[in-house]
Amino acid sequence: MSLPPHPSSSRRSRLDAYQSLDSRSPTTTPTLSPPLQPFAKRVDSFTSSSSLLSLDSPYLGANRPLSFGEQKLTSSKFTLPHNHMLYLTPDFKEDDDELHMPEPKGQRLGIERDGDFASWRGFVNLGALTLVIVAWIALFAGYPIIYHFTSHRWTNLGAFNLGGTNGTGQVPIMPFHFAVIDPDTPPSAYSKPSWNDPSTSMELVFSDEFNVDGRTFYPGDDPYWEAVDLHYWETNNLEWYDPAAITTQAGNLVITLEAKETHGLDYQGGMMSTWNKFCFTGGYVEANVSLPGLNNVAGLWPAIWTMGNLGRAGYGASLEGMWPYSYDACDVGTVANQSVNGVPVAATINGDAGNGGVLSYLPGQKLSRCTCQNANDDPSKGLLVHPGPKHGDGTFVGRSAPEIDMFEAQVGGGDVPTGEVSQSAQWAPFNAGYIWQNTSTNEVIANPSISVQNTYIGGITQQATSVVTNTDQNCYEGVLGCYSIYGFEYVPGFDNAYITWVSNNQISWTLNGAGLAADAAVEISARPVSQEPMYIIMNLGMSHNFGPVDLPEIPFPVHLKVDYIRVYQRADQKNVGCNPEGFPTIDYINQYAEAYNNPNLTTWVGDYQQTFPGNSFLGQC
Repeated sequence: MSLPPHPSSSRRSRLDAYQSLDSRSPTTTPTLSPPLQPFAKRVDSFTSSSSLLSLDSPYLGANRPLSFGEQKLTSSKFTLPHNHMLYLTPDFKEDDDELHMPEPKGQRLGIERDGDFASWRGFVNLGALTLVIVAWIALFAGYPIIYHFTSHRWTNLGAFNLGGTNGTGQVPIMPFHFAVIDPDTPPSAYSKPSWNDPSTSMELVFSDEFNVDGRTFYPGDDPYWEAVDLHYWETNNLEWYDPAAITTQAGNLVITLEAKETHGLDYQGGMMSTWNKFCFTGGYVEANVSLPGLNNVAGLWPAIWTMGNLGRAGYGASLEGMWPYSYDACDVGTVANQSVNGVPVAATINGDAGNGGVLSYLPGQKLSRCTCQNANDDPSKGLLVHPGPKHGDGTFVGRSAPEIDMFEAQVGGGDVPTGEVSQSAQWAPFNAGYIWQNTSTNEVIANPSISVQNTYIGGITQQATSVVTNTDQNCYEGVLGCYSIYGFEYVPGFDNAYITWVSNNQISWTLNGAGLAADAAVEISARPVSQEPMYIIMNLGMSHNFGPVDLPEIPFPVHLKVDYIRVYQRADQKNVGCNPEGFPTIDYINQYAEAYNNPNLTTWVGDYQQTFPGNSFLGQC
């Protein structure tokens, strides 16, 4: 077995070879042997040895010996020039040396400098780096801080719903374009002329087009609307109101009434409102509606209506002594039964025939102008007895929860059953015999051929000013399913106050405020058209209190569909919010929050165990 040469002897042999090569004559060209072919005998599994060598070998057929000419040609490719060692010195300059010089910029030109202090490239690099740093800071520091101070907290208290405390009049900023004016409202609807004075323009202040399908209205789901979960016992309804009955579909709000056992009742319907979230004082509210069921089957009670924010529909304790008062005087009109010891006599006769002719069973106006002036002055109680404000003479402004109805739909019971809407307002205290001053000047019916005064004018709990108007008989779910525009426009207060109702996009009738003037027979003063911030309510239910209910013929399930709802006000009379300066509500509602959030409290005194403030007219101060 032979050993490899010693490393030192190997290096000497190579050095001797180079020196011998360099000492040769410049004309002498040494030759090198062709490279060995270590893979010449490797055979592809798909190719024969002979074909592989003949086709793929770069050496012109490695399976045969090279001829003398081929050997010469091949050796010439590997011949080195005699002075090739000259190119291996650092002093030898080649054409591409400039690309590999590491000297600082300018040194090769004899200039000693490290580069420009400022350059466009430097500025761009620095700017990009700055932007990246700022973006990261904004994302991980700025955004959480901004979100903390601008986001709105979700709770299930009606006064503090998704979007913030709407009861204060704030406008919530919502994702999914929940703005106070729906972005889907067409620009052509941003203004419209007043129905009473077409020369005056009104501007859109609120709208909901219901174009986003699948909305729900459980507490906390929506910034403006909330569905209730209760039995509307006040009118002995046959159904349970459940939030599951209300959604949006195909560009409509849809309220479903169906034969479905819910909470021990045989039917399930729905009611929702903007209570303590969106309110308005004065203006015009309209809705485009397709009515449920058929135009000739009685029993359904679809309605869109409004109420003062100090009373919450369905929450009895909040309504006792509040609904349906609209009064700002201190007299017998503020007391229980609208009388003291049988005086005035007119309050004891010609009233509700089903209750011995008595005019009123109301408990009195809880927050009247007669409230003791020092009612809020006892810090030991820690209670806000009256929400305020006060008049210049120190008396409280009379506060309440009035009601104005856009419509309540019904089917008339004449020879030919016909679809109708009752458009009304409810009042307290009451006129003698519930007869208001409905002269032709104060009660203006636009088309007597389709509109007549309602035969129902009042009872022991309310006085009604109402006109019944035939509807478009095609605009029912079970007929053609078309839509009709309903609404009302009103100016609050006493002087020049009015309410004008609209049915099928036409004026149906107008009530002028003078019709609610003082009534000497019952010793009451004038009642104003509601000055309270009003919220909107929509519902679909049934009740024998409202009229006959033909259960076998109602084609359950039935649906009230609302295409949109919009509110307009005059540019110089805009008043939006549930806590306006002149008629605050939020502090009082917060003080007595349970009355406004617990539907099982049916009365203020009995269930909620609160008291009415002292009344100066009764000598209680």
